[in-house]
Amino acid sequence: MSATLTSLRIRNLALVEDLEWIPGPGFNAITGETGAGKSIIIGALKLLLGERAEKSLIRAGAEQCQVEAIFELREDAQIAPLLEEAGLESCEEGQLLLKRTLTLTGSKQFVNGSASTLNVLRLLGDSLVDLHGPHDHQSLFSREQQTALLDAFAGAVTEAKAYGIARTQWVKLRHEKDHELGDSAAFEREVAQLEQQAEEIDSAALEDTEEEPLLARHRAAANSQRLAELCAGLVSLLNENELSLFSQLAECQRHSREIARLDPRMESLPDQLATLSETINDLSRQLENYSADLEADPATLSGMQERLDLIGKLKRKYGSTLAAVIEYGRECHEKLAALRAKEARRETLDADIQAAETQAAKAAQALSAKRERGSKKLAEAVTSHLRDLGFKQAFFTIQLETQAALPVTGAELAEFVFAPNPGEPPQPLRQIASSGEISRVMLALKSALATQEQTPLMVFDEIDANVGGEIATKVAAKMGELGSRHQVFCITHLPQVAAAAQRQFVVEKEVTKGRSFTALREVSATAREEELARMLGGKQQSALEHARTLLGLQK
Repeated sequence: MSATLTSLRIRNLALVEDLEWIPGPGFNAITGETGAGKSIIIGALKLLLGERAEKSLIRAGAEQCQVEAIFELREDAQIAPLLEEAGLESCEEGQLLLKRTLTLTGSKQFVNGSASTLNVLRLLGDSLVDLHGPHDHQSLFSREQQTALLDAFAGAVTEAKAYGIARTQWVKLRHEKDHELGDSAAFEREVAQLEQQAEEIDSAALEDTEEEPLLARHRAAANSQRLAELCAGLVSLLNENELSLFSQLAECQRHSREIARLDPRMESLPDQLATLSETINDLSRQLENYSADLEADPATLSGMQERLDLIGKLKRKYGSTLAAVIEYGRECHEKLAALRAKEARRETLDADIQAAETQAAKAAQALSAKRERGSKKLAEAVTSHLRDLGFKQAFFTIQLETQAALPVTGAELAEFVFAPNPGEPPQPLRQIASSGEISRVMLALKSALATQEQTPLMVFDEIDANVGGEIATKVAAKMGELGSRHQVFCITHLPQVAAAAQRQFVVEKEVTKGRSFTALREVSATAREEELARMLGGKQQSALEHARTLLGLQK
């Protein structure tokens, strides 16, 4: 056994206040009266291995419940990579410590003392525990589950994974073609539209600061005639007619020189008037130059108007400012580059899809070959175990139905076909009505798969329900065989099964001070005989003798 559960501690879970269970290796039977709380063991394991938890599991009056387990690992080839990938502490001295605490506000989980996630617990659980409840045989009705069981027996798990990876790549490429690249007509329309928009903006050769100066020039050019008239009138007033400001200033200068001659304190007055005269001359020259530079040419005005019209048009289409229009053009080029890259990808994608399909088909063929060989061997092995379990002339086979295209399960889907009684036509397992028959088929499958099954702990919750008599003895023998390869926990009501276990534990409900408590104790010797006698119907002498007989058969 690669691992063994050596300790399970349960606190404040349902009717359990504080329970520590030390199971042994091999086959462990758990018995007790109906309603005593045997299912609490299963519930604790499910909680510990990441299943969804209900707050109602917390014992009344407690704030939280806890489940802790210690697994002794003989080899950690499966566990060590999981711990390393999750960034958790490695196992010390071959012990894996798991703990989960459920409170009214949430759940916390720990692996080797470090906080973990539920997903990690589930992954560890998949590697450590194979749990079967009274209704888990329903999974056998799923053809996908039947196919997975066949792959496990046929040693085709690696091929199934390889096929899954190849098929995923094929599906991904097809999705890329159908959804990301879109249809070619829409693609070409989008490219054409972006090219037209980019060309329209590029050809305008825009500058984000040109609009305001252009508006000013256009306004001046549109009013050039009036501006020229105004300039001529102003020059005349400043410098040209007899009453011009310059002429008046000349007279002022003559008066200023006389003032300065008569009063030296005013000697700067002529210079000030001279400066004013120069300023008037400068203004006149500026007005004349400005008037000469006015763009009165109709062609020039028309050109400016066309430019302004183009700018207005682009702003209406692509943005409220020239900067926004220029940015839109840049985005067009980026989108075009991306689309052209997709166009180049389109040219190679069909070839990639074909290559991926070929690879997936090749992987499917390798998987099919193993399934074909394994289906015959598994059918023979299950038939052999079914005969041991009382189906002396039962018929069990596995049909492989070819699937179209490349489905998730591979090129075929398994169908378990079963006829429990001679003369009856074989039917798909999902059409078999008897739960007792299905339970035995499940046990036969588990027995056939035991040599390939890597999960160290197998838990059966009343898988032996609806069987009895001689069949119960045969079920017990199968459980014993499984216990030689795995650690097995079996919750059972059958004394034959309990007697076949290497160790037997009894779940009991006690009432103390008005409160119910579930306890678990190991029974041996006389106590075990008495428990088996109870399971046989009472503690009469005949039942005790029968119990001793059952235990004696196992020695």
